[in-house]
Amino acid sequence: MRRYTQPHPMDYVDLVGKLADLKEEHYRTTLALTAIMELLTEKGLLTEQEIRSKAAALDVLVNLAPTPRGANPTW
Repeated sequence: MRRYTQPHPMDYVDLVGKLADLKEEHYRTTLALTAIMELLTEKGLLTEQEIRSKAAALDVLVNLAPTPRGANPTW
């Protein structure tokens, strides 16, 4: 039987640092995506409704079933 050992306090510091990095990366990705979407709509290449519709369709596709590890998604 394995004994539970208390994590070292530095493990928590490392975890918080990783979370902060992930939040920063998420922010930058969202910012870039928003800029691209706005440029496409400003130029008349896509409408907001087309973007919403495609996002909804992809959301349904992604949530249908988990993709087996290593498999390529169908989209």
